[in-house]
Amino acid sequence: MAGRINDEDVKAVRDAVPIDAVVSEYLQLRNAGGGNLKGLCPFHDEKSPSFQVSPSKGLFHCFGCQEGGDTLTFVMKVDHLTFSEAVERLAAKAGITLRYEEGGYNPSHQRGERIRLIEAHKAAADFYTAQLESAEAEIGRKFLAERGFDQTAAAHFGVGYSPAGWDHLTRFLRGKGFTDKELILSGLSQDGRRGPIDRFRGRLMWPIRDIGGEVVGFGARRLRDDDNGPKYLNTPETPVYKKSQVLYGIDLAKKDIAKSSRAVVVEGYTDVMACHLAGVTTAIATCGTAFGTEHIKILRRLLMDNGSARVIFTFDGDAAGQKAALRAFEDDQKFAAETYIAIAPDNMDPCDLRLAKGDEAVADLVRPRTPLFEFALRQIVARYDLETPGGRAAALDEAAPVVARIKNSGAQHEVAVQLAGMLGILDTQFVVKRVWQLARWARDRGGAPAPSGSAQRGPQAPAPAARPARGGPALNLRNPVYATERELLKLALQYPHLVSPAFDAYGVDEFTAAPYAAVRQAILDAGGAEEGLKDPQEYLVRVRDVAPDDAVRAMVTELAVEAIMRRTVDEAYAAEQLVTVRLRAVDRRVRDVQGTFTRLAGSHGDPKELAAVQNELWVLQQYGRALRERGAAAL
Repeated sequence: MAGRINDEDVKAVRDAVPIDAVVSEYLQLRNAGGGNLKGLCPFHDEKSPSFQVSPSKGLFHCFGCQEGGDTLTFVMKVDHLTFSEAVERLAAKAGITLRYEEGGYNPSHQRGERIRLIEAHKAAADFYTAQLESAEAEIGRKFLAERGFDQTAAAHFGVGYSPAGWDHLTRFLRGKGFTDKELILSGLSQDGRRGPIDRFRGRLMWPIRDIGGEVVGFGARRLRDDDNGPKYLNTPETPVYKKSQVLYGIDLAKKDIAKSSRAVVVEGYTDVMACHLAGVTTAIATCGTAFGTEHIKILRRLLMDNGSARVIFTFDGDAAGQKAALRAFEDDQKFAAETYIAIAPDNMDPCDLRLAKGDEAVADLVRPRTPLFEFALRQIVARYDLETPGGRAAALDEAAPVVARIKNSGAQHEVAVQLAGMLGILDTQFVVKRVWQLARWARDRGGAPAPSGSAQRGPQAPAPAARPARGGPALNLRNPVYATERELLKLALQYPHLVSPAFDAYGVDEFTAAPYAAVRQAILDAGGAEEGLKDPQEYLVRVRDVAPDDAVRAMVTELAVEAIMRRTVDEAYAAEQLVTVRLRAVDRRVRDVQGTFTRLAGSHGDPKELAAVQNELWVLQQYGRALRERGAAAL
């Protein structure tokens, strides 16, 4: 059984790897104001960014789906890792050697499954790249050279070669300490009659990396005529490789995709290589499967999915390529980005085009030319006989829903007019009305995107009229009492130096919303806000750790990340929140005591008890007056 990772080492890992550096490997982050960053949430589909990261606090929180936590939580959730696996992965990134308790550390047995499989793939990638230099791999080097790829290009993309023998890689990985079970599970080996044998033999090898840059699988190209296998053989589905969730080249392209808000989708590994070498560094490809929903999710997070983003698909001009383009259009509505298609002359793919006409021809190919919806319309219309009324009507029946799916309403109207011309229908308004009716029908059934202008307000975090608390009632943030309590807790978590030591004297009962009272209790259990003066990040970790359940922990994270509702956060603003929360608590207590006094006086109660209540009432009233007149000085 794996030993427990030393607490000091866990803290060292948290401190060493900035959360924004980790998150930005998976999605594009932009300034959200207040020192925070925002992007499209990787845990749920959304049109406008509600996912926020606070680098100074080491926390993230999504105001849409309520997911949140620290760097380790993010890695655990996004890559489906255990806590130990997440710590080990970030420790490796930071170069930190972990110490394990309860019996020491045995790296071959105590690492998580995913970590072990990733390490096996890394070792295999190194093995394959070394083999590309062997005499046997001459056929592979020739294949690359004939396609315009020299040794430098091969090294840049990590291209390698798998020897033709039965178990060269298997024996190599066994020597590295990997078990037969791990080799089979990874997909690098397969069962043979006498034990595991290599899955890939005598082939050119492309390492397939996830968005974080880890090798999770391979694509293998047949080189010899006596190889009876498929032209391309990919890693099978494994715990770390899901072909519908990986894009070849995404590790190399992600920064330029985010920077330029443009992605180019090509069909193969050599096409990606050709595009990158030609200066089109936003090119990526699927791995033996059609471009689908999970691929779109990856790109949307990098593109920030705004209307100015561009996704260009390159497909062969043959029937298969046209079919692939139409299939891509079926998912077009899932993008906010504009989608285009690029088809090279003579049906050449980018690799062939680069060989025939050079880098500039490849760069020119992927400059947006034909909108994907326009290509889809032309393919539909071409199938019908437009010389007959029946043919025109049938073409309209199939094409009108395509136009109705165009996201921009102005463009939708314009294309509807164009469609009438393409079909030869003189009554243009008939076609426009037909498209409009279909679009309205889709909207009424939730089949259309939300109308534009629904992006969140300004640089601050979203502030809806009612924010549901996990496991509790909605908190109406238009209620000034709740709004101020929330603001004070945000200050206590984010700026403890502005509210200490006064905040630590506040009772849990001074917070009227149950979720806020629970957060106040968690801060108390963590040692109080003054703990934040020593180590702000460790203080937040401690508050989250002592939270009694996930609902309270999520609320702590949310309040620690959400922007303060004032541009200038200073002592005066903090004092205002402290005084307001305390004064409301005092006023509530005054009303309670007044009720008690009235009840006792009306029932002729004990004079001593009546005097004590009257004295408490007088003290509270004086304290309230002092707070109103002197502010924070009276706390």
